Amino acid sequence: MNGPEITIDVAPELRLFVPSDYRRGRTALTTDGSSTLGHVVESLGVPLTEAGRLMVDGRQVPTSHIPGAGEHVEVHGVDRPQQVPGAPLRFLLDVHLGTLARRLRLLGVDAAYENEDIGDPALATLSAKERRVLLSRDRGLLRRRELWAGAYVYSDQPDDQLRDVLQRFAPTLAPWTRCTACNGPLKEADKDSVQEQLQHGTQRTYDVFAQCTACGRVYWRGAHHARLEAIVTDALRTSGA
Repeated sequence: MNGPEITIDVAPELRLFVPSDYRRGRTALTTDGSSTLGHVVESLGVPLTEAGRLMVDGRQVPTSHIPGAGEHVEVHGVDRPQQVPGAPLRFLLDVHLGTLARRLRLLGVDAAYENEDIGDPALATLSAKERRVLLSRDRGLLRRRELWAGAYVYSDQPDDQLRDVLQRFAPTLAPWTRCTACNGPLKEADKDSVQEQLQHGTQRTYDVFAQCTACGRVYWRGAHHARLEAIVTDALRTSGA
């Protein structure tokens, strides 16, 4: 049985989630009369992690609002920077976002990463257990009820992904302080203490080292440093640091 008819207008940045009929602005939509506005928005394809203010006839309402006949709904995107409850700000990335995870770690951002597919329920549960913002390009994963907080990664290009996360969440950056391999903190290391892990050419050429306190990996300013430095410089510019 059909219920009340409303009109709905989805923000332009969210229209990639919805069917083509709802991408042109104010559109009629028939509801069942009992579902919450949050459910209506999700049923159109928009993860609630991506929905910001929900406005009904010009007033802001919660996701629990039940739309009535004739109401006009506006679904806005999230504000930037987005405020996440709790501290410190930490992330969890799914199996498809390894490059983004390493770049966040390069910037000193706490970014846990699952390099194996442990399944959506386990990822969402881990997000809640450790109070981490789950980053994913999987819309279904972001709709899981056990999720603590999440965000859709809109681009498939690492440069754009990183820029979007920095602009959306404005995390505190501390470049060169975190292991890109395991996410552990780095400390300065004496050359003599790490020389057994170095090839002879590296021992002869470099004198400044850092070591991960978690996994023991050793870092130095090698051949790839200029490329990494460029990533850091661009990130600091993006964040206004």
